Amino acid sequence: QLQLVESGGGLVQPGGSLRLSCAASGFTLEDYSIGWFRQAPGKEREGISCISSSDGSTYYANSVKGRFTISRDNAKNTVYLQMNSLEIKGTGVYYCAADARSYCSGYETTFGTWGQGAQGTVSS
Repeated sequence: QLQLVESGGGLVQPGGSLRLSCAASGFTLEDYSIGWFRQAPGKEREGISCISSSDGSTYYANSVKGRFTISRDNAKNTVYLQMNSLEIKGTGVYYCAADARSYCSGYETTFGTWGQGAQGTVSS
């Protein structure tokens, strides 16, 4: 069955970095647009980044532009999210999700397969 597994979360101090991985099983990840979402404590889940399957175009929420980088390694069937200059408000559960569309729609409902989430905690 189709499955996504996130890894790479943990505890980091403000200004530090984390690198999240999203590994796909049961399907070829490069055929899907992959999004990253974050749910902060007591907050709604929000989209923070996406990489399209059509041409590899990348997208970022304004709150993370310049600090986060999404990338794809097709040989490893994995998508990464490099998170730099992390802020306390960046604390939350990070999810990756796959969309069969060849482009990033920006709508959470178009992502049909979700990972279990990885906890990222930014604390001083």
